[in-house]
Amino acid sequence: MSIYVNNSTRLLVQGVTGREGEFHTRQMIEYGTNVVAGVTPGKGGQVIEHLGARVPVFNTVKEAVTEAQANCTVIFVPPPFGCDAVLEALDAGVTGIVCITEGIPTQDMLRVHRFLMEAQGWMIGPNCPGVISPGKCKAGILPGNIFMPGNVGLVSRSGTLTYEIVNELTQAGLGQSTCVGIGGDPIIGSSFVDVLRRFEGDPETAAVVLIGEIGGNDEEVAAEFIRDKMTKPVVSFIAGKTAPPGKRMGHAGAIVSGSSGTAQGKIEALDAVGVAVANLPNEVPTLVKRVLQ
Repeated sequence: MSIYVNNSTRLLVQGVTGREGEFHTRQMIEYGTNVVAGVTPGKGGQVIEHLGARVPVFNTVKEAVTEAQANCTVIFVPPPFGCDAVLEALDAGVTGIVCITEGIPTQDMLRVHRFLMEAQGWMIGPNCPGVISPGKCKAGILPGNIFMPGNVGLVSRSGTLTYEIVNELTQAGLGQSTCVGIGGDPIIGSSFVDVLRRFEGDPETAAVVLIGEIGGNDEEVAAEFIRDKMTKPVVSFIAGKTAPPGKRMGHAGAIVSGSSGTAQGKIEALDAVGVAVANLPNEVPTLVKRVLQ
């Protein structure tokens, strides 16, 4: 079944004629994703052709939804326009939104979050690598060659660690059902709990890998959800054990403030609810095999 994206996904790319948008559109087509439309205001009427696929470009998301029946979008627009791009997709009735854009102001995301709470669909990101159901659909910038179909779900705040740990899983013969990069900004469309809830209801997912990092309390909240709601085993890796307090480490949300948001605190919270936490990324496959026995 997979979560978020599958063979039925009809993908739209906002910012499709930009350098990053067009490059990754071609990559998604090569992976086998059904990219049905692109949107760049003022560029309507153009067509992007790749490997026999013809992706029509529209001026608005509503046109793309009406003409191409797009039901999911990947956003590659510059940061100042990220908020408007998400709101335009919501207004057009798109039920799945993957926002790759990094650097969207937190104040803008506050506006988006209010509308997301009333929307019928879902959003991943911003500042994320996207989502992939191996062998079915890739919506984002994840390198498809390292993924393999299987029954291990993965949710992560870090794109780079996603790639590293997925590669370790694949090399160990542990394929993935769906991998979700939720993003590392302070305000994001989907939390660990949102994704864990979907994995819990997915019959194709037997175990889940949760990759966290310093900053915020999303991992601690996830630990409570795992304790109260999850029946499937979860293993984890938390990055940032040596991060100094008060210094931002990579992501905008990866900062230890006062006594909260430390890697140790997150590890202790997960360990307390029975989640096995790896000391190093390459230990994750061993832990997954153990919980699947």
